[in-house]
Amino acid sequence: MKKTILSLCFLLALNAFSQEKKIWAKSIINQKAPKLVVEKWLSEKPKTKGKFVLIDFWATWCGPCKIAIPELNRLKTEFENDLVVIGISDEPKEKVVALTSPQIEYYSAIDTQRSMYNSLEIKGIPHCILIDPNGIVRWEGYPLLTGYKLNSEVIKDIIEKFKSTDTTKQL
Repeated sequence: MKKTILSLCFLLALNAFSQEKKIWAKSIINQKAPKLVVEKWLSEKPKTKGKFVLIDFWATWCGPCKIAIPELNRLKTEFENDLVVIGISDEPKEKVVALTSPQIEYYSAIDTQRSMYNSLEIKGIPHCILIDPNGIVRWEGYPLLTGYKLNSEVIKDIIEKFKSTDTTKQL
């Protein structure tokens, strides 16, 4: 019996480590990002030219979304020279601006018509996409997913890879 339980635990652990990253949207990794469309900016409209753009699709009722906000605030500050962070909610303006804790320190917009949500076929939030300065999606998914978290190291690595291979700067 002990060997059976041990074997079962081993198989479960092996299965957990062998799984691929799961996303709850249409995958567009290494493809052109959809056009940034929002209904209304709740902050000023960001200047994105020449920057990486991190778009977070979220809602005020979503616990994991609210957990991600402080980390997104930190990433916005840490990478302020290279990265623009934008939060897009499909809720009405009144609901979004009523959220005061945690406070969003990055750009914010609403899209009650769900233009980008629908083009990305988002089925679960929070969902983030990281777009390089050429408009190509370099990271996508649930930013808190164990083993695939979107954190400083991931963003730094993507930015450094882009800068080392960006041929437009070498011309």
